[in-house]
Amino acid sequence: MATAYDIIKRPIITEQSMSETENKKYTFEVAKDANKIQIAKAIEEIFGVKVAKVNTLNMQGKEKRTGAYPKGRRPSWKKAMITLTEDSKTIEFFEGMV
Repeated sequence: MATAYDIIKRPIITEQSMSETENKKYTFEVAKDANKIQIAKAIEEIFGVKVAKVNTLNMQGKEKRTGAYPKGRRPSWKKAMITLTEDSKTIEFFEGMV
């Protein structure tokens, strides 16, 4: 069985995702085979917060050129947007980023 740290790979730190932290919405890269229930349990276990909703989407890897002939592709990955409940505390990891 995968641990919580196997499911949650890294936070997504972009301008758009950081603007959503005011509304208690956080974005993470997660394991491709993880479902919404596993993601919610992993977030609650790691950060000690209450998850209200989880939205996921599969991100297609970008096509890259390495010269003329051998086209390559970056790996595909899965993104999860987490919404916390109103009475939940915020995730402290994102506090100094805004």
